[in-house]
Amino acid sequence: MEDLDTIVVGAGMAGVACARMLADAGRRVVVLEARDRVGGRMLTDRTEGFPVDLGASWIHGIDDSPLWELVRSLRIPTREFTVGSFQAGGRPMSHFDGDGVEMDAAASAQWTADVEMVDRALTGVIAASSPGDTYRDVTERALDASGLAPERIDEIREFFRHRVEEQCGAWIADLDAHGLDEDAIDGDEVIFTRGYDELPARIAAGLDIRLSHLVTRVSRAAAGMTVDTPQGRFAAASVVITVPLGVLKAGVIEFAPALPDAVAGPIGRLGMGVFNKVFLQFPERFWPDDSYVIRALGEAGERWHSWYDVSAISGIPTLLTFAAGPFGRHVQGLTDDETVADVVLALRALYGDAVREPIRHWVTRWGDDPLSRGSYSYIATGATHHDHDALAGPVDGTLHFAGEATWGAEPATVGAAYYSGHRAAERILGRPVDLDAFAVGVAARR
Repeated sequence: MEDLDTIVVGAGMAGVACARMLADAGRRVVVLEARDRVGGRMLTDRTEGFPVDLGASWIHGIDDSPLWELVRSLRIPTREFTVGSFQAGGRPMSHFDGDGVEMDAAASAQWTADVEMVDRALTGVIAASSPGDTYRDVTERALDASGLAPERIDEIREFFRHRVEEQCGAWIADLDAHGLDEDAIDGDEVIFTRGYDELPARIAAGLDIRLSHLVTRVSRAAAGMTVDTPQGRFAAASVVITVPLGVLKAGVIEFAPALPDAVAGPIGRLGMGVFNKVFLQFPERFWPDDSYVIRALGEAGERWHSWYDVSAISGIPTLLTFAAGPFGRHVQGLTDDETVADVVLALRALYGDAVREPIRHWVTRWGDDPLSRGSYSYIATGATHHDHDALAGPVDGTLHFAGEATWGAEPATVGAAYYSGHRAAERILGRPVDLDAFAVGVAARR
């Protein structure tokens, strides 16, 4: 067996960032990646001559963001596309009421004001909630106290459900009452005009990454760590596990001895959401030029409810919509053609015959991917924000965990993956790693 300092399992953003920092410090590092590519849940399709980000798409808030500073240092081009936390207003949106009729400016403003009013009350309701309360419990209490008309309450209830789906990939009754406490964005958001997976690819350049190496067992002993794959056994002083939470929850990696409750508990309590994307390209645009978002409220938006205009990436009229939570799992069982037909039907209920047949489409199925088993983590009922950070370990000072699910400040983001990889590297090295210097060093390798 090779004489290694650290084995990193997984070549997503957390894995390559951690491995790069350790390698830059002179450590002997191997990355074992089950896929045949780098990037993990950052996946860009370029088969049509332009990028389509099938996994992560955004940096959610660039103010005071080390991830944004890394992107700037690497001179990776981006485009401002700020939609904020799933919101009622704040950006140009085309709103349609429950009957599929477009709302005028006054009606849209009133809708936004009503949601903001209930959201302000919701903050206090959440603060007064009890352990075991779900996000549905607290939203229902806020809605009951709102004094709004029943029809508007129904629309806001639907809005809250979709917000949980888009932010967490989960059903509203499965999310803890505090599950969206960290749901805040500072500054603009950006998307990537060349594709987001350029970022982990740049970091990974020059690392010893063994692709198509599926890890089946991780053993720790006084003599060190061993990691088993079908290609053989690897040994090192320390191991960093960066696989998605869904893989950990499925138990497909055996840990010997078993993980202590300090880590196994968070794995069991946290949830893994499903959030799938459907991109549709059209022969011509049928929605307003100045609308970031098309949003259907109430019954009209029960299934497909929000479409984001991402035409600027390809120069072709393109809408992005999402299927998340239980609906996302349902859609995974449909064919692409069935899914596209259902989305087009929903759009025609709003825009009629102006919606022509799409010329291209992309449909993701992250919940069916055996190497992710979901899209990103969320705070399930009974879990807490502390569970995210507790999941990072370390165990016996030698087994570390990283990835978006291990970063409590902003889980379910690429930033969380990056920062958690940084934390693991610092713990192994026993000293700080300056992120500004790291960014400069990555940029210098090109």
